[in-house]
Amino acid sequence: MSDVLYRALFDDAALFPPGNAPMGEALPAHRGHRASARARHVGPFLVSDARVGELRAVLSREDGDHPPLEVVVTVPGGAGGVAAAVGNVLADPVLRLKGLEVAASPGGTADVTAALDAHLPDDVEGYVEVSREGGAEGIRADLAALAGAGRNAKFRTGGTTADAHPTETELAGTLYTAVELGTPFKCTAGLHHAVRHTTVQGFEQHGFLNVLLATDTLLKGGTAQDAAATLADRDGRALAARAGGLTDAEAEAVRAGFRSFGTCSVTEPLEDLIVLGALTF
Repeated sequence: MSDVLYRALFDDAALFPPGNAPMGEALPAHRGHRASARARHVGPFLVSDARVGELRAVLSREDGDHPPLEVVVTVPGGAGGVAAAVGNVLADPVLRLKGLEVAASPGGTADVTAALDAHLPDDVEGYVEVSREGGAEGIRADLAALAGAGRNAKFRTGGTTADAHPTETELAGTLYTAVELGTPFKCTAGLHHAVRHTTVQGFEQHGFLNVLLATDTLLKGGTAQDAAATLADRDGRALAARAGGLTDAEAEAVRAGFRSFGTCSVTEPLEDLIVLGALTF
């Protein structure tokens, strides 16, 4: 069974809500993931720019030899925080900067991309978090600007309130635009399980398997309505079977568009895939 669709899909966001793991627990757990049979599916360690100093302090107290820790740094403060965030990571040889994720206000992508162009090394991926506040038209304008600048997008797919979760229609429209414009993207928040479901709080949460297959639908010429139907599908076995039917080339095309997503638990989404028969270890 090919696992191309799931390789390095799960960025380790253990430090972030709702997990909020302490640094002293999250870091050794990440080391464990990267040394286990799950390693090929686990992406970099995510840390906010405000906690890079704390991370460096914990790393300085580690015993034994470890390779440089691959990190992606989030910069919620926008363009003004890019230079310091990059400098704080590059200053420490025990860290390896793999990506920077920077929040932008509606229409503010130009400032962020300019900061990334000025400060981000060429071998580091830059992602700009696109605001939902501008609506579909604002999102299209922001994604077009990112496509023109050769930068990637980041979409927020959940949060701690119901309205933080975009509907399947809204998310499908965003994915449609990203695929149409050729803008690679990653997701954050809300993708806690493989398949769309309703939480105990009553939140309608997207499944990461749904998002993968919605991306595939769009790459094959499907409409935003087709993608919305895939996002709304709750039949996990059928979704897993559909994913299992993708060729390696089709899976690679999906992942060239949908790069990864941050999850506060690496094991839970992998366990979902194992239960659905989509992965074996």
